[in-house]
Amino acid sequence: MGRWRDGHGELVVGEVRVPLEIATSYRARTRGLLGRDAVEGALLLSPANSVHTFRMRIPIDVAYLDRRLRVIAVRTMQPGRLGLPRLRARHVVEAGAGVMAGWGVGVGVRVGVVVE
Repeated sequence: MGRWRDGHGELVVGEVRVPLEIATSYRARTRGLLGRDAVEGALLLSPANSVHTFRMRIPIDVAYLDRRLRVIAVRTMQPGRLGLPRLRARHVVEAGAGVMAGWGVGVGVRVGVVVE
């Protein structure tokens, strides 16, 4: 795992590889998906254990990951919502609503992050 920096990479779920934007700085995490009309791939927020969708334009899927990158919860959030903090979560992955199930992201699945 190691430490990540703001940038790009890939989210690996089994055989599926998804373009990934990595947000680790306070500024990048705060900006997140705000003001976007769509999500290309996914966004990793680290460290993070909760998210909100205030001022977002689109619904999103949110996967909460523990320190070993195992999914502990997946939720679909509509704009204008506040997600509950997950005590064991260390990272959050956000993507367009409905896509994570197609990628195979579910509770108990371990994902990988490949940095470019």
